[in-house]
Amino acid sequence: MPTITVDKAALFKALGQEYTTKQFDELCFDFGIELDEDTTDQQRPIVDGVQEPPQLKIEIPANRYDMLCFEGIQLMLNIFNHKIQAPMYSLKPPVSGQLETLTVSPECEKVRPYVSGAILRGVTFDAARYASFIDLQDKLHANLARQRTLVSVGTHDLDTIKGPFTYEALKPTDIKFIPLNQTREMNGAELMTFYESDRHLGRYLHIIRDSPVYPVIYDADRTVCSLPPIINGNHSKITTSTKNVFIEITATDRTKVEIVCNILVCMFSQYTSEPFTVEPIKIISPHNGQTRVVPDLAPRETQAEVDYINSCTGVTLSASEICELLTRMSYVAKPSSTNDNLLEVSIPPTRADVLHQADIMEDVCIAYGFNDLPRAFPSVGTTIAQPLPINKLSDIIRLEAPWPDGPNTAVRLANPKTAEYQVVRTSLLPGLLKTIRENKHHSLPMKVFEVSDVAFKAPELERKARNERHFAAAWYGKTSGFEVVHGLMDRIMSMLKTAFTTREEGLELAENNKVQNMEYWIQEVEDATFFEGHSASIHVRVGGKESVVGVFGILHPSVLEKFELRYPVSTLEVNVEVFL
Repeated sequence: MPTITVDKAALFKALGQEYTTKQFDELCFDFGIELDEDTTDQQRPIVDGVQEPPQLKIEIPANRYDMLCFEGIQLMLNIFNHKIQAPMYSLKPPVSGQLETLTVSPECEKVRPYVSGAILRGVTFDAARYASFIDLQDKLHANLARQRTLVSVGTHDLDTIKGPFTYEALKPTDIKFIPLNQTREMNGAELMTFYESDRHLGRYLHIIRDSPVYPVIYDADRTVCSLPPIINGNHSKITTSTKNVFIEITATDRTKVEIVCNILVCMFSQYTSEPFTVEPIKIISPHNGQTRVVPDLAPRETQAEVDYINSCTGVTLSASEICELLTRMSYVAKPSSTNDNLLEVSIPPTRADVLHQADIMEDVCIAYGFNDLPRAFPSVGTTIAQPLPINKLSDIIRLEAPWPDGPNTAVRLANPKTAEYQVVRTSLLPGLLKTIRENKHHSLPMKVFEVSDVAFKAPELERKARNERHFAAAWYGKTSGFEVVHGLMDRIMSMLKTAFTTREEGLELAENNKVQNMEYWIQEVEDATFFEGHSASIHVRVGGKESVVGVFGILHPSVLEKFELRYPVSTLEVNVEVFL
């Protein structure tokens, strides 16, 4: 979880009261954040002859991007403490009524296709607010934006540039400007070389370096505002005296560009001449005929069920009581006028993490107080935390699989190696063979098994794929071990109450209406995976329905060669779901 460092005195002043470390720790716990450290009694660094003031280091949940800065922390805690009401963010066009525009060229599709932005008018910065503004951008870049690969933010002093603005993608040598905090003009290619050894910016160069075109944002006079996602131009650098801030955000992810924009403008609209107002801009994309106004600060409307919230929390709250609790968490909620069991909930634009009524229920628990929720144990006979049938069956098979001398000769992986596969496995055997390959220096014979899921395409399902639980085992030794895996297969079938038969006997029983609950037989099969004439498929009949559930045999030498194995390997793989 990210840790945010804030000035202790400034935060307590914003919260309207002083706290002891214990009291503030309890407040953080109640809200679902954590006080990691209070530096009051510690040796603090001296900067320019002045000792650093006491700091609070606060751990923020990974989903609460709105609390990655001082502004977000004090705002949410004040709302939680009933000191203020949740702000209503609004868009306010300029006095002229003419929105600034940002026109996107079609070449941007090749490198960073998405863009958003906004303007903060009449901002009042001081050193602390300015530092927090920059730090929030860095925090968003590092977390939600995945080191600027998904999203990057550029902020500019609007009074030093003028619209309309354009977002273009040009050859590196065609882009020339003075980068932030530099004095020499460079083109895009020179900039890449210049910042190669830079500890801060060097790690971002790879994002666009190999692209034939680089993204760039110009103002009306062809002044470069920024070369995203690397650096802004020095011409439009913001300072503590900046009053009007132009924000442009480019991205490779359509959803995250809007989330980042909303978080940034909502947090710092607190300091605009009219608090919690943001001036929108118009994004024009002539190549696809789209025009839109950003940002969208309208609350998202959803519903939550009273019964669901009460069943999860263990309390009995009325719809109005739940709505009152939700106001402590910055929601606007009211009982539905058409259904007594529903709540109409408005989610603020800063809470992109709220995706389901389960998220709303969690915030109800926080507002109510987790320590105040009833604590109860299930009554005798209550079914709770029981394993799924397929998992219970898997455990039974696992217990049957080890050989009697397993504890003495079984391979134990101290530091198992793994690999990332581009295709989801449809068989457990490659994994077993890889395990043997990485541990073939151990004594022989080697015996391994696994009970786990494989996956297959299933176009008829909504998710277009299905899981299937398999059991697989492998024997690696100087002899083939075919009789061992055959015996293991018979043992597994016996444990599963599946009687051995022949296909002919099964058909005869079926004709005479004497079909047993479950029965199995084996048939020789031609499979290139196995040595010719040394493999068999496993057939199961359940209630008269026949299916092939697995295969076993001695692996073909060409397979062994692929896994660099010198000795024979016999394997068994069975779909265990048919035995449920």
